[in-house]
Amino acid sequence: MRWQGNRESDNVEDVRDDTGGGGGPGMSFGGGRGIGLGSVVIALVASYFLGVNPMTVLSLLSGGGGSTQQAPMNSPQPRHAPANDEQTRFVRTVLADTEDVWHQVFKELGGDYRDPKLVLFRGAVPTACGRGEAATGPFYCPGDQKVYIDLGFYDILRERLGAPGDFAQAYVIAHEVGHHVQNLLGTSAKVDAMRQRMSQVQYNALSVRLELQADCYAGVWANRAQKARQIIEAGDVESALHAASQIGDDTLQRNSTGHVSPETFTHGTSQQRVSWFKRGMDSGDIQQCNTFGKEAV
Repeated sequence: MRWQGNRESDNVEDVRDDTGGGGGPGMSFGGGRGIGLGSVVIALVASYFLGVNPMTVLSLLSGGGGSTQQAPMNSPQPRHAPANDEQTRFVRTVLADTEDVWHQVFKELGGDYRDPKLVLFRGAVPTACGRGEAATGPFYCPGDQKVYIDLGFYDILRERLGAPGDFAQAYVIAHEVGHHVQNLLGTSAKVDAMRQRMSQVQYNALSVRLELQADCYAGVWANRAQKARQIIEAGDVESALHAASQIGDDTLQRNSTGHVSPETFTHGTSQQRVSWFKRGMDSGDIQQCNTFGKEAV
């Protein structure tokens, strides 16, 4: 991926020296629902290291048995200038690229895009959605409009899920920014409002549509960034598609338990995740990302 020399975002907060596993409330998944690409990854990691049934973890992370109220935010972390190592510069550059793309998309829609903040943390971090854990992977909190990433997730992506490469890492950021877009457009609030009228199985199915739309939005970013700055190199698209396929619910469940339980899916199958990312990338059109249509998924 060609990213060196491109604009870097000023919207990155580095609190890695201030975090590392302190106490605080657990993540809330109601009005301040933290939405994370890594929700399925923690299930795999918990099964691998702790012998925990990954289906139990997936249920908790998707909201089963969790609070429906936004958790109070702990005292805010002081903002520090991000480090200047290559990986941190990469994150700043990818975030800047999403900013450029979504400002243009919202302008075309007749609206204004508000940049999210991206917080680099280590271990655990207080958020407006409660206490965020590195173990959940990258996540977006609509309560403070921030994306949270412990860069150790990229080691999991590379070493345990077999999805290395800059573009796969950029896809992760673009997916979480996709949740910010959903928040700005009111999609996330509508989904959360419907939760109280649904069974857990029904809500899981709705969560799948939300996640697949974020995948499609990540594809829209890739399409437009490529047209504007020619960032994609040989093998990059395959890398991102492989990352999407490796974090499909069916693949993670099959690898963890040997069987698949579709009623517990919260992020979509590998085929669905790849398909919706490709749809966004092929079209570059946010209107092609309606995963909530009757026959969409």
